[in-house]
Amino acid sequence: MTAAGKERKQSGGLAYDYDVGGLVEAAREARLHSYSPYSHFQVGAALLTENGRIYTGCNIENAAYTPTNCAERTAFFKAVSEGEHSFRAIAIAGGPEGSSREEQDFCPPCGVCRQVMMEFCSPKTFEIVLAGPGDAVRIRTLEELLPEGFGPGNLEGTLQ
Repeated sequence: MTAAGKERKQSGGLAYDYDVGGLVEAAREARLHSYSPYSHFQVGAALLTENGRIYTGCNIENAAYTPTNCAERTAFFKAVSEGEHSFRAIAIAGGPEGSSREEQDFCPPCGVCRQVMMEFCSPKTFEIVLAGPGDAVRIRTLEELLPEGFGPGNLEGTLQ
């Protein structure tokens, strides 16, 4: 599938009505702001809220490694810090520093980012758009990338 325009369906029967291409382009643009002097691997993310607003993020590395923040979490934390809690989709674009669009491969979110998504998103409906070489995209639900994920629903009835 290509990222051009508003798509109505993707393989697996999921329907969506947002501008996949626009979301991917926002992620590719966010990637250009990456601070990655150690890995030289640049990642950008564009997070779409239920009300149509897009929050972008890039990976931000740190010499101590542990404080490094992924692009996806940067986008989520920006959105949540501004009061957003309902999300539809996220596009992710990544690749080595200086790589062209055609040289960039699919860049799935790490486990920590998937867990953050689980905190705020419905695993059955939240879509993760992976930008690939050229205009290629793969779209997966959070449930596909984090089967049997642990989230707020697991704690219902346990907190007082």
